[in-house]
Order: sequence, then structure tokens, then C-alpha cells
Amino acid sequence: MKHKINYLGFLALLALLATLGWQTENKGFYGFFGFAYYLRYFWVMPDEFFKLNVQKAATFAFMSEMILLVPFMYVCTFIYGAIKAAPIAFALSFVVTVFAFTIALTVLEWREKKGAAND
Repeated sequence: MKHKINYLGFLALLALLATLGWQTENKGFYGFFGFAYYLRYFWVMPDEFFKLNVQKAATFAFMSEMILLVPFMYVCTFIYGAIKAAPIAFALSFVVTVFAFTIALTVLEWREKKGAAND
């Protein structure tokens, strides 16, 4: 049987951007180490139920980004001023989206394992 590649594992390549933190001394790059979590998906078989869970988690993350971008823009305008508001708001919405996707996928996987244990 041919082994399928789980492409979700390639998100772990973004963790390589964290090494730029050492080169540039910009501590903001160290947050990219969090993408190393996705290495585990190279060993997960991408069956239909897994793909459905990824789709559900991605939909939740996308909708959370669309809903939170406008409030982030308003809050950042008042805190940082009009010039810095857009880049900071987009960065915050990206961070929230990645967290929402990761947490939603983890919860869906946990529910799947919990359900499988009851069989």
C-alpha cells in the first residue's frame, strides 16, 4: 500500500523562520517555533475523517479571522494610531487564526480518539 503524505506537516517548515530571530535579534520571529507542533502530522494517515476535521478547523479559523479583523483594527487604531493600526491588526488576526485552527483541530482529534475508545 502506498503511503500518502500528510501535507499539514509542511506547516512545520515555518518554524525555520524562527532562526531569523538569532540573525536579526528580532524576538518577534521566535513565535514561529510554535509551528514545529505540526511535525507530528507527517505520521498521521490522512483519511477522510481527518480531512473533514481539517476542513472544520480551517472553516472555524477563517470565520474567526473575518469576525475579529474589524474589532482588532478599531482597537489598534486607538492604541497605536492610524498608521500602525493595519499591520498590527493583520498580525493579530493571523496569530488568532493559527491558534484557532490548532486548538479546533486538537479538540476535534481528541473527540475522535475519545469516541474511538468508547467503541
